[in-house]
Amino acid sequence: MVIPLTLSLLWGTGCTITASVPMEPLAFRAADLTPPPLVSAATGDAASLSREALLAESWQAYRNRFIQADGRVIDWEDGARTVSEGQAYAMLRAVLADDPATFELTLGWAENNLRRPSLPNDSDGTDHLWAWKWGKAADGSWGILDSNFASDADVDAITALIFAARRWQRPDYLELARLKLADLWYQSTVSMPVLEGQAPRYLLPGSISTFQPRPGAVYLNPSYLAPYAFRLFAQIDPERDWLALVDSSYELLAQVPQLSPKGLPSDWVILDLASQTLETVPVDTPLRSHYGFDAYRVWWRIAWDAVWFEDVRAQGFLEENLPFLHQLWQQQQKIPAVLALSGNPLVDYEATAQYAMLYPAFLQVDPSTAEAMYHQKLLKTYQNGIWDNRNAYYVQNLAWLGLFPVESVPPSFFADNDPAATSN
Repeated sequence: MVIPLTLSLLWGTGCTITASVPMEPLAFRAADLTPPPLVSAATGDAASLSREALLAESWQAYRNRFIQADGRVIDWEDGARTVSEGQAYAMLRAVLADDPATFELTLGWAENNLRRPSLPNDSDGTDHLWAWKWGKAADGSWGILDSNFASDADVDAITALIFAARRWQRPDYLELARLKLADLWYQSTVSMPVLEGQAPRYLLPGSISTFQPRPGAVYLNPSYLAPYAFRLFAQIDPERDWLALVDSSYELLAQVPQLSPKGLPSDWVILDLASQTLETVPVDTPLRSHYGFDAYRVWWRIAWDAVWFEDVRAQGFLEENLPFLHQLWQQQQKIPAVLALSGNPLVDYEATAQYAMLYPAFLQVDPSTAEAMYHQKLLKTYQNGIWDNRNAYYVQNLAWLGLFPVESVPPSFFADNDPAATSN
């Protein structure tokens, strides 16, 4: 979930990529502010559906309600806007669901409508990251509302491109992924020299000028850290040290208990680059250091790394940081949607999105708790292909991604010797 900021965008050092991947233009369509009716192949009783059937049904319902005919993903809860995160989630879901047509549409719309101005020394004349926010301006026109980028969307989109290249034998997708990786590296990663040893490199949420509270420090969003994605990036872009981001991700996550004695990841933190230590965000900023709707995604991303790459640090993080939430569940059969890092509840309601993100994590440490959450919380809020309510864009994505059986992904998705790189 992106927090809109209005700080200036840093034009970074740029990149020297010379190739480009042309996209067929799609007809522009302004938003109809009336959501379409919900149409699905609903069977009625969600509990009777297999996990695969439920995911297929919910994907069909999501395409009908949230994805425009030209590929634009609409957030009906927020002025019918579009965010880069939504386009990336749709691409990731489409490739996992083996839906190449929807993948092509959502990618094409983003490439044609979320393009940002090129960097001054961009040799191919194009910036390949996406503006994060598109919608209706005050004058009634539709277009980019904030040209800053959100790196989690670009990470998910690039991951989806790599999977799509390998699943559907599309080397053009792989080349576009490499173009985006060069820009992501130069514009959204940072390192600071240290006295001894190699300088760690960190993934920023966007440009450094947007996310720098003071010299020598940066804002970070732990839910943007995706070690499995960085491993894939290293396979197709060996010119840059993407595996360094795997290490820095786990080094940062190892500091979670220092900020939260309950092991709760935070929505936002500050990293002091010199000391390589984390601190909470001041209370007078729009960002928050509590466990909430952003932080849920840490469980999902680390669970995927645990399953796909079997990193002992992933399994260790889940085992060491889930006990408090497990205890709350055992005691109350519910977990508040937002918690202070001390563990105290900040709201009196629950969140389907949290249970969905906890599901793959608990599958790794306590499958019985994962299944209890599925039956007691996730199925109870699901009807006719939709979780919670028919306009809830964010929870549809997190619920689907959390429930997707990642162990079923073919080994070819992770192939080092990439067949899509040479196939026609």
